[in-house]
Amino acid sequence: MIKLIAFEEPLPPATEESPDAQNKAAFLMDLRARGIQDLNLLRALENVPREIFVPHRFADLARRPISLPLRCGQTLPEPWLAARMIEALAPARDHRVLEIGTGSGYATALLARLAREVLSIERFQSLAIEAETRLARLAIGNAAVAFGDGLAILPGIGPFDRIIVQGLLTEIPENLLAALAVGGLLVAARPDPKSATRQQIMRITRDEAGSIEETPVCASRLQALLPGEARAL
Repeated sequence: MIKLIAFEEPLPPATEESPDAQNKAAFLMDLRARGIQDLNLLRALENVPREIFVPHRFADLARRPISLPLRCGQTLPEPWLAARMIEALAPARDHRVLEIGTGSGYATALLARLAREVLSIERFQSLAIEAETRLARLAIGNAAVAFGDGLAILPGIGPFDRIIVQGLLTEIPENLLAALAVGGLLVAARPDPKSATRQQIMRITRDEAGSIEETPVCASRLQALLPGEARAL
């Protein structure tokens, strides 16, 4: 069962100072050097402060090209990987997006700047609450975070133009594919068929006849997505 996290009084918009201009420039230059070309996405990456989506003790590392630990044993992927997945997803202003695995809410905030509506589902309740708080702090009103099992979504919440899975899928759940609108795209990490230990981000489509086509995007090292709601945290 999916439970939306609600707040009686939304937090006011953030008044944080802009990150150091030199660090921000280096951050964007690194993303460009790694092949990120979409200008709208680069603008979102510039304007969404990654430092508020990491534990406070790692805030000074937020603009570095590294992954960072989160609560509940989760990880915030490297900025280039988050960007590469979103670029492969190709969200547009008229798209409705489903995200499985909210984590800190960083990718959710980026997606909200690119799409019409974003629904993100997180299996750890504490992460879902924290992510919703951060989105409210940035006054993002077109994204919602739900606590629940993202691999057990019901047909009634679809269809979605785009679905992004922030983790490794050994198998693609049929209900996720069924939630895709005609002509929709799903992006997720999948096992590399040529290696038992490697994985890669795949861009997945399904035509009206039900045929699935997977196109490789880049190598990845994401955690396997687990079913069910977490019993603790």
